[in-house]
Amino acid sequence: MPTSEGLPDLRADLPQLGRCVVTVGTFDGMHRGHAEVLGRTVAASRRLGLPSVMLAFDPHPDELTRPGSHPAVLTTVARRAELAVEFGIDVFRVVPFDLHVARLAPPDFVRQLLVERLHAAEVVVGASFGFERDGSAPTASLADLAERFGFTATFVELVRGGGDAASPVVSSIYLRSCVASGEVALAGAGLGRPHRIDGVIEHGDHRGRRLGFPTANLGFDRFAAVPADGVYGGRVVFLDQWGQTDSAAAGVAAVSVGTNPTFDGRQRRVEAHILDWDQDLYGRRVGIEFTRRLRGMVRYDDIESLVTQMKQDVEQTRALSAVSR
Repeated sequence: MPTSEGLPDLRADLPQLGRCVVTVGTFDGMHRGHAEVLGRTVAASRRLGLPSVMLAFDPHPDELTRPGSHPAVLTTVARRAELAVEFGIDVFRVVPFDLHVARLAPPDFVRQLLVERLHAAEVVVGASFGFERDGSAPTASLADLAERFGFTATFVELVRGGGDAASPVVSSIYLRSCVASGEVALAGAGLGRPHRIDGVIEHGDHRGRRLGFPTANLGFDRFAAVPADGVYGGRVVFLDQWGQTDSAAAGVAAVSVGTNPTFDGRQRRVEAHILDWDQDLYGRRVGIEFTRRLRGMVRYDDIESLVTQMKQDVEQTRALSAVSR
């Protein structure tokens, strides 16, 4: 079994906190299941009078264990950090998931990070948590290691989307499938908030302004979880230079995802028409939230038909926003 001999000290970027309560995982999505884990972490830290620490792996471990299989990212690291604060976590740290970490034997990972550096009194994880080696079955259980190293391991039951056992488990895999199929309302229900893509506004074809519907063309990460092609009702939120949300600045938006087939487009884009907004956004960091899918992407025979449909999309978006207030 591989050991940590010769590996860099993974503990260097973690604060000296004394005893603490720790949760560890990828946390892509920061969904309702993660919310339960984080809530239990914060509750335990307050009960014990200790700080709470959240360790998030990035990039996704699949990229190391199965190269080229990086799953679509539901939530950026900056957004995870922001939401961690909202959930009441005291310390958020990213654990870079590289070959050094991937090759660590589970006892070494637990000893180095959770025991020797963080002095964990309690470690809180989801019920499905396990140490996987190269996609194989777990080689050591957290419960066994907790007993060995003298901390408490708490496992939080999985959250289901509905109120019964037949409902799907709220997981990042499930939510990615919802987004990929355009079921953004279902994704939002599992996330506990609308699905969002963050990025920087770039220059596009400037065609929307000529049609009377100026759009903000979003430049986004290649691994971002982009919904299926279509038109969506949603919202644009503005971000600061660190990717944190400026909640005071937001606008209702009709969002188009696709290649603009009416104009024989080839590049897949995410473009938002912000209602009642006509300011320059180029270079601004924003997040585009998806509330509900309005329709699929359609090729129109003439510009007049497209403009008529775009007007209907805007009115649907406006009505959707009024209902959700």
